Amino acid sequence: VYLSFQALRQISQRTISTASRRQYVNRVPENQKLFQEDNGIPVHLKGGAKDSLLYRSTAGLTVFGTMYALYYLLTTSMPKKPN
Repeated sequence: VYLSFQALRQISQRTISTASRRQYVNRVPENQKLFQEDNGIPVHLKGGAKDSLLYRSTAGLTVFGTMYALYYLLTTSMPKKPN
């Protein structure tokens, strides 16, 4: 049991200590330039196709949810018909 624990400890230390860190590129100035540009596009759509898809799906779900809530309120407000 001690041997397997020792081996596991050695493997975990090796993977943690030798893991290379990713080098991130600072893209803040590029994004600031993009979002502050006055080109007539709303700020919530300046991110491209991904932002557009997110916006449209959110708007669609909101419309669907509102319609469903109104339908449910209408059906529950009506009295049940006796059989």
